[in-house]
Amino acid sequence: MNAQGGSSSRLVNGEAVELEVRVARVGSRVLALLVDIAVQAGIALVLAMVGGVLITTVRADAALEGALLTVGIVLVLVGYPVICETLSGGRTVGKLAVGLRVIRDDGGPVRFRHALTRSLVSVAVEWPGLVLPLVTWIASLATMLSNPRGKRLGDLAAGTMVIHERTPASWGWVPGMPLPLASWAATLDLTGLDDDLALAVRHFLARGHGLAEPERSRLGQALATEVAAATTPPPPPGVPGWAYLAAVLAERHRRAAHRLARARAVTATLWPGLTGPPRRVPSTPRPGVPGGAPAPSPWSAPGGAEPPATAPAAGWASHQWPTPPWLNPAAEQADWTGLRPPPVASTLRRPAPEPHESA
Repeated sequence: MNAQGGSSSRLVNGEAVELEVRVARVGSRVLALLVDIAVQAGIALVLAMVGGVLITTVRADAALEGALLTVGIVLVLVGYPVICETLSGGRTVGKLAVGLRVIRDDGGPVRFRHALTRSLVSVAVEWPGLVLPLVTWIASLATMLSNPRGKRLGDLAAGTMVIHERTPASWGWVPGMPLPLASWAATLDLTGLDDDLALAVRHFLARGHGLAEPERSRLGQALATEVAAATTPPPPPGVPGWAYLAAVLAERHRRAAHRLARARAVTATLWPGLTGPPRRVPSTPRPGVPGGAPAPSPWSAPGGAEPPATAPAAGWASHQWPTPPWLNPAAEQADWTGLRPPPVASTLRRPAPEPHESA
């Protein structure tokens, strides 16, 4: 098995296939523990009420009271996590709320013996820590911070680890692919486009409406120049810079989504218990569109007609490109077509001739 630092770890399952999982670190595990403590406190309160009624009814002596107290403590501290993790595939209420799960080092589900070992070690030397509480707390925390898979003492003893079941929420907006550039974008070599540059492009496209000219066009020109230097082939002639950036970012997102889908399909085949069934996005009618027809794309050409999916390169320079997402039809649209320095004047009207030109 090969472990990596950071928030991910690679493990080999029973079929000798290497899988990547997200390791749960101290923050998420402490949050799950706090939820479990609240649940255990509620269970303890219920057991105390039941025990009080029972003691009053049978008029129990001190020995019976002590026995009931011991049984209650064992049920709350040991029985609760063991029963939950055994019956729910490695989840307690806290782990279920946070999206965590206990698995074996080989990727399989935990059994009763694993859950019992983790629980006994936890009660003895971790939480609540019946043996030298403060010292064992520090030792357990140091173990979790130093271990590549974030294991606590109970995980080391039981041969288990805790992982995230949920994937991080993706960023809410990704630019759509301008249809005339779809075929060209499929040929892009994006290996030189790093995450920082892609993030800068995404922020520019998302926040361009808050920038004023000519700064917006200058920033777009600079980003387009950097992207063109890091990718091949070069952008086709006559393509607005904002459309070029959107096409590169949309193609990068499409390829990343396909890689993730393939990895999840392999994981679901080899390890069915780790991933749930794929979520289906319902097709809800768009408001204000009769019959639930899809709303016009933000890249639609004037008049609502979509640009042709495959336009010849020679015709792109004269193509009626849609308005950028941050501009309304009446606004000035700066143009950096062909990655030339952006003009300050609007391309919707020709700038006034210079004095030497009029002469």
